[in-house]
Amino acid sequence: MSTALVGILGLSAPGAAADPPAKSARPSKRAAPGRKAPPQPKLRVVVIDPGHGGPDSGTIGASGFYEKNVVMVAARVMARQLAATKRYRPVLTRNGDTYIALRDRVARARAAKADLFVSVHADSHPDRFTRGASVYTLSESGSDREAVALAAKENKSDIIAGADFRNKTADVTSILIDLSQRDTINQSRTFASLLIGALGRNGVGLLAHTHRHAGFAVLTAPDTPAVLLEMGYLSNRQDERLLVQPAFLLRLANAVVDAADRFFASRPVSDPLPLPSVSNPPPTAPPRPGPAAASKKA
Repeated sequence: MSTALVGILGLSAPGAAADPPAKSARPSKRAAPGRKAPPQPKLRVVVIDPGHGGPDSGTIGASGFYEKNVVMVAARVMARQLAATKRYRPVLTRNGDTYIALRDRVARARAAKADLFVSVHADSHPDRFTRGASVYTLSESGSDREAVALAAKENKSDIIAGADFRNKTADVTSILIDLSQRDTINQSRTFASLLIGALGRNGVGLLAHTHRHAGFAVLTAPDTPAVLLEMGYLSNRQDERLLVQPAFLLRLANAVVDAADRFFASRPVSDPLPLPSVSNPPPTAPPRPGPAAASKKA
């Protein structure tokens, strides 16, 4: 046997002293090529807008509950349920008893790059037997007399603005709004229909003609699908009792999550498109705190 072969097999040559057997070393692990972690799916930003706040208490319920407090609690439950899915990043336009101007609510949603905007309210009605939830989307003219009157009352607490077109002429403003809002309004209506279905599935009573249209200022962002959810009527004692029950607020919140899931299921994640550029022509706008303010919705 050749010396080379003896060495390869680890044996001793004839007549040579045997070396102690070498410890078998474990083959060194080859460093695995660095693997990039799969990109995390982008969280959809859902802005929840609890109406009113501060001196604007909104509706006072039949038993004295203030709308601004009821909707604040509801908004927090909605935000919690949305965050729990790991699919959404909820953002509240206010997180305390503060007044936020209407244009600032819209601005906060746009600054957060909102994929969806849900303004949360609880209504009142002269007829104390009127009850049930409803969902509003933007319309230049309301779908009925009640919607028009409600929108006018809501907008008294601030100047309708949404997007800031004060430096644009009337013609340019009209073009910008038409271009940027046409698809947004259609998406808002789609989400409203999904939300109404989800409310029903979650056992929330609905007002007749549930999907309504009105010129609410908080729905005027040109690039964010937006709805205003009237959870029920605080002027109705049955609705008022429900709207301060955690179990009922959870049903409302689950309906919002359900509708959001269905809404985004067929919509790929993408950054919002900027407003089209149009130049101006040469120059030739539920505690019960203290007394309520007169204004209705924020």
